[in-house]
Amino acid sequence: MASLQAVTRWLACAVSGLAIALPAVAQYPSKPIRFVAPIPPGGGPDIIGRLVASKLFEGSGQQVIVENRVGGNGIVAGEFVVRAPADGYTLLLGMDSLLTINPHLYRKMPFDPLKDLTPVASLVSNGFFLALHPQVAAKTLAEFIELAKKAQPPLQYASGGNGSQHHLTMERLKARAGFEMVHVPYKGGSPATTATVAGEVSAMMSGTSTAQQIRAGKLRAIAYTGRSRSGILPDVPTIAEMFPGFEMTQWYAILGPVGMPEPVLLQLRAEIAKVLRHPDIVERLKAAGGVEPWITTPAEFSAAIRADFEKNAELAQDIGIRID
Repeated sequence: MASLQAVTRWLACAVSGLAIALPAVAQYPSKPIRFVAPIPPGGGPDIIGRLVASKLFEGSGQQVIVENRVGGNGIVAGEFVVRAPADGYTLLLGMDSLLTINPHLYRKMPFDPLKDLTPVASLVSNGFFLALHPQVAAKTLAEFIELAKKAQPPLQYASGGNGSQHHLTMERLKARAGFEMVHVPYKGGSPATTATVAGEVSAMMSGTSTAQQIRAGKLRAIAYTGRSRSGILPDVPTIAEMFPGFEMTQWYAILGPVGMPEPVLLQLRAEIAKVLRHPDIVERLKAAGGVEPWITTPAEFSAAIRADFEKNAELAQDIGIRID
Protein backbone atom coordinates (compact mmCIF):
# COMPACT_ATOMS: atom_id res chain seq x y z
CA MET A 1 0.00 0.00 0.00
CA ALA A 2 2.85 2.38 0.88
CA SER A 3 4.40 1.62 -2.47
CA LEU A 4 1.11 2.32 -4.27
CA GLN A 5 0.72 5.60 -2.38
CA ALA A 6 4.27 6.61 -3.34
CA VAL A 7 3.57 5.87 -7.00
CA THR A 8 0.32 7.82 -6.78
CA ARG A 9 2.09 10.83 -5.28
CA TRP A 10 4.82 10.59 -7.95
CA LEU A 11 2.23 10.50 -10.73
CA ALA A 12 0.39 13.45 -9.25
CA CYS A 13 3.62 15.45 -9.09
CA ALA A 14 4.56 14.43 -12.63
CA VAL A 15 1.19 15.41 -14.04
CA SER A 16 1.33 18.70 -12.13
CA GLY A 17 4.84 19.37 -13.44
CA LEU A 18 3.76 18.50 -16.95
CA ALA A 19 0.83 20.85 -16.69
CA ILE A 20 3.21 23.63 -15.72
CA ALA A 21 5.80 22.76 -18.40
CA LEU A 22 3.47 22.28 -21.33
CA PRO A 23 2.16 25.86 -21.51
CA ALA A 24 5.76 27.15 -21.42
CA VAL A 25 6.72 24.91 -24.35
CA ALA A 26 3.47 25.67 -26.17
CA GLN A 27 4.27 29.38 -26.04
CA TYR A 28 7.58 28.90 -27.87
CA PRO A 29 8.75 31.26 -29.17
CA SER A 30 7.68 33.87 -26.63
CA LYS A 31 10.67 36.16 -27.24
CA PRO A 32 13.18 36.81 -30.06
CA ILE A 33 15.38 33.92 -31.19
CA ARG A 34 19.07 34.49 -31.81
CA PHE A 35 21.01 32.81 -34.63
CA VAL A 36 24.74 33.06 -33.87
CA ALA A 37 26.79 33.12 -37.10
CA PRO A 38 30.47 32.11 -36.96
CA ILE A 39 31.57 34.36 -39.82
CA PRO A 40 31.24 38.04 -40.79
CA PRO A 41 28.16 39.37 -42.61
CA GLY A 42 28.09 38.45 -46.29
CA GLY A 43 29.49 34.92 -46.01
CA GLY A 44 27.54 31.76 -46.84
CA PRO A 45 26.15 30.84 -43.39
CA ASP A 46 25.27 34.49 -42.72
CA ILE A 47 23.37 34.83 -46.01
CA ILE A 48 21.53 31.52 -45.59
CA GLY A 49 20.79 32.24 -41.95
CA ARG A 50 19.25 35.60 -42.73
CA LEU A 51 17.05 34.08 -45.44
CA VAL A 52 15.78 31.40 -43.06
CA ALA A 53 15.38 33.94 -40.25
CA SER A 54 13.21 36.13 -42.48
CA LYS A 55 10.50 33.44 -42.64
CA LEU A 56 11.00 31.38 -39.49
CA PHE A 57 8.02 31.54 -37.14
CA GLU A 58 6.45 34.11 -39.42
CA GLY A 59 3.24 35.35 -37.87
CA SER A 60 4.33 34.55 -34.32
CA GLY A 61 5.25 38.17 -33.67
CA GLN A 62 8.79 37.13 -32.69
CA GLN A 63 11.92 38.07 -34.61
CA VAL A 64 14.85 35.83 -35.44
CA ILE A 65 18.00 37.93 -35.12
CA VAL A 66 21.36 37.01 -36.68
CA GLU A 67 24.37 37.87 -34.52
CA ASN A 68 27.93 37.48 -35.87
CA ARG A 69 30.62 36.10 -33.54
CA VAL A 70 33.78 35.47 -35.54
CA GLY A 71 36.89 33.50 -34.68
CA GLY A 72 38.55 30.09 -34.41
CA ASN A 73 36.85 28.54 -37.45
CA GLY A 74 33.51 28.64 -35.67
CA ILE A 75 34.81 27.84 -32.18
CA VAL A 76 34.01 31.30 -30.75
CA ALA A 77 30.39 31.14 -31.91
CA GLY A 78 30.09 27.48 -30.99
CA GLU A 79 31.33 27.99 -27.44
CA PHE A 80 28.92 30.89 -26.96
CA VAL A 81 25.98 28.68 -27.94
CA VAL A 82 27.20 25.71 -25.88
CA ARG A 83 27.22 27.95 -22.79
CA ALA A 84 23.77 29.40 -23.51
CA PRO A 85 20.54 28.16 -21.87
CA ALA A 86 19.15 25.11 -23.67
CA ASP A 87 15.77 26.74 -24.25
CA GLY A 88 15.80 27.15 -28.02
CA TYR A 89 16.40 30.91 -28.02
CA THR A 90 20.14 30.86 -28.77
CA LEU A 91 21.05 28.72 -31.76
CA LEU A 92 24.14 28.29 -33.92
CA LEU A 93 24.30 28.78 -37.67
CA GLY A 94 26.76 25.92 -37.83
CA MET A 95 29.17 24.97 -40.58
CA ASP A 96 30.20 21.37 -41.12
CA SER A 97 33.83 22.30 -40.43
CA LEU A 98 33.07 22.97 -36.75
CA LEU A 99 31.77 19.44 -36.14
CA THR A 100 33.66 17.35 -38.67
CA ILE A 101 37.02 19.10 -39.22
CA ASN A 102 37.98 21.09 -36.10
CA PRO A 103 38.25 18.04 -33.80
CA HIS A 104 41.02 16.70 -36.07
CA LEU A 105 42.94 19.99 -36.19
CA TYR A 106 42.86 21.27 -32.61
CA ARG A 107 44.43 19.26 -29.78
CA LYS A 108 42.39 21.23 -27.27
CA MET A 109 38.97 22.77 -27.82
CA PRO A 110 36.84 24.51 -25.16
CA PHE A 111 34.01 22.09 -25.93
CA ASP A 112 33.34 18.86 -27.82
CA PRO A 113 31.28 19.75 -30.92
CA LEU A 114 29.86 16.24 -31.25
CA LYS A 115 28.87 15.92 -27.59
CA ASP A 116 28.08 19.50 -26.55
CA LEU A 117 25.92 20.59 -29.48
CA THR A 118 22.50 19.29 -30.49
CA PRO A 119 21.88 18.90 -34.25
CA VAL A 120 18.59 20.73 -34.73
CA ALA A 121 18.12 20.82 -38.50
CA SER A 122 20.18 20.73 -41.67
CA LEU A 123 19.76 23.76 -43.97
CA VAL A 124 21.63 23.62 -47.28
CA SER A 125 24.49 21.83 -49.02
CA ASN A 126 26.70 22.85 -51.94
CA GLY A 127 30.19 22.59 -53.43
CA PHE A 128 33.04 25.00 -54.20
CA PHE A 129 34.34 26.69 -57.31
CA LEU A 130 38.08 26.85 -57.86
CA ALA A 131 38.05 30.58 -58.61
CA LEU A 132 40.99 32.61 -59.91
CA HIS A 133 41.73 36.31 -60.13
CA PRO A 134 41.15 37.25 -63.81
CA GLN A 135 44.81 38.16 -64.33
CA VAL A 136 45.96 34.62 -63.53
CA ALA A 137 47.09 33.12 -66.83
CA ALA A 138 45.10 29.90 -66.67
CA LYS A 139 41.77 29.11 -68.29
CA THR A 140 41.46 25.45 -67.29
CA LEU A 141 42.27 23.26 -64.31
CA ALA A 142 45.11 21.58 -66.20
CA GLU A 143 46.63 24.97 -67.08
CA PHE A 144 46.31 26.15 -63.49
CA ILE A 145 48.05 23.06 -62.10
CA GLU A 146 50.90 23.50 -64.59
CA LEU A 147 51.18 27.20 -63.71
CA ALA A 148 51.20 26.46 -59.98
CA LYS A 149 53.93 23.84 -60.39
CA LYS A 150 56.21 26.34 -62.13
CA ALA A 151 55.39 29.52 -60.19
CA GLN A 152 58.28 31.17 -58.33
CA PRO A 153 57.49 32.45 -55.82
CA PRO A 154 54.57 30.05 -55.25
CA LEU A 155 51.06 31.29 -55.93
CA GLN A 156 48.95 32.25 -52.91
CA TYR A 157 45.39 31.18 -52.21
CA ALA A 158 42.77 32.53 -49.79
CA SER A 159 40.51 30.59 -47.48
CA GLY A 160 37.85 31.30 -44.88
CA GLY A 161 40.30 30.37 -42.13
CA ASN A 162 42.67 27.66 -40.94
CA GLY A 163 40.85 24.35 -41.03
CA SER A 164 37.91 25.69 -43.02
CA GLN A 165 36.39 23.69 -45.85
CA HIS A 166 37.97 26.16 -48.28
CA HIS A 167 41.35 25.31 -46.76
CA LEU A 168 41.04 21.51 -46.70
CA THR A 169 39.53 21.37 -50.19
CA MET A 170 42.47 23.24 -51.74
CA GLU A 171 44.94 21.18 -49.72
CA ARG A 172 43.31 18.01 -50.98
CA LEU A 173 43.61 19.24 -54.58
CA LYS A 174 47.27 20.18 -54.02
CA ALA A 175 48.01 16.70 -52.72
CA ARG A 176 46.09 14.99 -55.54
CA ALA A 177 47.58 17.09 -58.35
CA GLY A 178 51.08 17.49 -56.89
CA PHE A 179 51.58 21.26 -56.74
CA GLU A 180 52.33 23.80 -54.02
CA MET A 181 50.65 27.07 -53.03
CA VAL A 182 50.87 29.37 -50.02
CA HIS A 183 47.79 29.45 -47.79
CA VAL A 184 46.51 32.87 -46.69
CA PRO A 185 43.66 32.47 -44.16
CA TYR A 186 40.98 35.13 -43.69
CA LYS A 187 38.18 35.44 -41.15
CA GLY A 188 35.45 34.00 -43.33
CA GLY A 189 34.61 33.32 -46.94
CA SER A 190 33.45 36.87 -47.66
CA PRO A 191 36.81 38.54 -46.75
CA ALA A 192 38.62 35.78 -48.66
CA THR A 193 36.50 36.51 -51.73
CA THR A 194 37.16 40.24 -51.42
CA ALA A 195 40.91 39.55 -51.26
CA THR A 196 40.81 37.32 -54.33
CA VAL A 197 38.76 39.81 -56.33
CA ALA A 198 41.26 42.53 -55.33
CA GLY A 199 44.20 40.44 -56.50
CA GLU A 200 45.78 40.07 -53.07
CA VAL A 201 45.91 36.33 -53.78
CA SER A 202 45.66 34.33 -56.99
CA ALA A 203 42.93 31.84 -56.16
CA MET A 204 40.50 30.38 -53.66
CA MET A 205 37.97 27.62 -53.23
CA SER A 206 34.86 29.79 -53.20
CA GLY A 207 31.30 28.94 -52.28
CA THR A 208 28.60 29.11 -54.91
CA SER A 209 27.57 32.47 -53.44
CA THR A 210 30.43 33.93 -55.56
CA ALA A 211 28.52 33.14 -58.77
CA GLN A 212 27.66 36.84 -59.15
CA GLN A 213 31.34 37.86 -59.09
CA ILE A 214 32.13 35.04 -61.52
CA ARG A 215 29.43 36.10 -63.97
CA ALA A 216 30.63 39.72 -63.69
CA GLY A 217 34.17 38.68 -64.62
CA LYS A 218 35.64 39.62 -61.25
CA LEU A 219 36.59 35.96 -60.71
CA ARG A 220 37.20 33.11 -63.16
CA ALA A 221 35.81 29.71 -62.18
CA ILE A 222 37.76 26.83 -63.71
CA ALA A 223 36.47 23.83 -61.73
CA TYR A 224 33.75 22.70 -59.31
CA THR A 225 34.13 20.31 -56.38
CA GLY A 226 30.68 18.70 -56.44
CA ARG A 227 29.85 15.23 -57.68
CA SER A 228 28.20 16.77 -60.74
CA ARG A 229 28.37 20.20 -62.35
CA SER A 230 26.69 23.14 -60.64
CA GLY A 231 23.29 24.07 -61.97
CA ILE A 232 24.12 27.79 -61.79
CA LEU A 233 27.36 27.52 -63.81
CA PRO A 234 26.99 24.27 -65.79
CA ASP A 235 29.85 25.12 -68.17
CA VAL A 236 32.37 24.81 -65.32
CA PRO A 237 33.74 21.24 -65.25
CA THR A 238 34.07 19.24 -62.05
CA ILE A 239 37.46 18.40 -60.61
CA ALA A 240 36.30 14.78 -60.74
CA GLU A 241 36.32 14.96 -64.53
CA MET A 242 40.11 15.22 -64.28
CA PHE A 243 40.61 13.40 -60.97
CA PRO A 244 37.95 10.68 -60.60
CA GLY A 245 36.48 10.39 -57.12
CA PHE A 246 37.35 13.94 -56.09
CA GLU A 247 34.34 15.41 -54.31
CA MET A 248 34.17 18.04 -51.56
CA THR A 249 30.96 19.67 -50.40
CA GLN A 250 29.94 21.81 -47.45
CA TRP A 251 26.74 22.13 -45.47
CA TYR A 252 25.17 24.55 -43.03
CA ALA A 253 22.82 23.65 -40.22
CA ILE A 254 21.11 24.89 -37.09
CA LEU A 255 22.62 23.56 -33.87
CA GLY A 256 21.77 24.19 -30.23
CA PRO A 257 22.98 23.47 -26.71
CA VAL A 258 22.57 19.98 -25.28
CA GLY A 259 19.38 19.45 -23.32
CA MET A 260 16.88 21.34 -25.46
CA PRO A 261 13.27 20.25 -24.77
CA GLU A 262 12.06 17.71 -27.30
CA PRO A 263 8.86 19.70 -28.10
CA VAL A 264 11.01 22.74 -28.95
CA LEU A 265 13.28 20.61 -31.17
CA LEU A 266 10.27 19.14 -32.96
CA GLN A 267 8.76 22.57 -33.49
CA LEU A 268 12.04 24.05 -34.77
CA ARG A 269 12.60 21.16 -37.19
CA ALA A 270 9.08 21.41 -38.58
CA GLU A 271 9.23 25.20 -38.96
CA ILE A 272 12.70 25.16 -40.56
CA ALA A 273 11.64 22.46 -43.04
CA LYS A 274 8.57 24.55 -43.89
CA VAL A 275 10.78 27.58 -44.55
CA LEU A 276 13.18 25.59 -46.76
CA ARG A 277 10.22 24.35 -48.84
CA HIS A 278 8.79 27.86 -49.29
CA PRO A 279 8.94 28.74 -53.04
CA ASP A 280 10.23 32.24 -52.32
CA ILE A 281 13.06 30.91 -50.15
CA VAL A 282 13.99 28.25 -52.71
CA GLU A 283 14.30 30.93 -55.40
CA ARG A 284 16.24 33.27 -53.11
CA LEU A 285 18.63 30.46 -52.18
CA LYS A 286 19.31 29.87 -55.86
CA ALA A 287 19.80 33.58 -56.45
CA ALA A 288 22.15 33.77 -53.46
CA GLY A 289 24.47 31.21 -55.00
CA GLY A 290 22.64 28.18 -56.30
CA VAL A 291 22.52 26.34 -52.97
CA GLU A 292 19.95 23.62 -52.55
CA PRO A 293 17.78 23.10 -49.47
CA TRP A 294 18.96 20.03 -47.56
CA ILE A 295 16.09 18.69 -45.48
CA THR A 296 16.88 15.57 -43.43
CA THR A 297 15.49 13.50 -40.62
CA PRO A 298 17.46 13.57 -37.33
CA ALA A 299 18.80 10.09 -38.13
CA GLU A 300 19.90 11.10 -41.63
CA PHE A 301 21.55 14.26 -40.34
CA SER A 302 23.42 12.39 -37.60
CA ALA A 303 24.62 9.79 -40.10
CA ALA A 304 25.89 12.53 -42.43
CA ILE A 305 27.78 14.19 -39.58
CA ARG A 306 29.43 10.91 -38.62
CA ALA A 307 30.38 10.09 -42.24
CA ASP A 308 31.94 13.52 -42.78
CA PHE A 309 33.74 13.28 -39.43
CA GLU A 310 35.41 10.04 -40.48
CA LYS A 311 36.23 11.29 -44.00
CA ASN A 312 37.85 14.46 -42.68
CA ALA A 313 39.81 12.55 -40.05
CA GLU A 314 41.45 10.59 -42.83
CA LEU A 315 41.94 13.70 -44.96
CA ALA A 316 43.54 15.71 -42.14
CA GLN A 317 45.92 12.83 -41.41
CA ASP A 318 46.83 12.33 -45.08
CA ILE A 319 47.53 16.02 -45.62
CA GLY A 320 49.18 16.44 -42.23
CA ILE A 321 47.25 19.55 -41.16
CA ARG A 322 47.32 20.62 -37.51
CA ILE A 323 46.52 24.05 -36.10
CA ASP A 324 47.77 23.58 -32.52
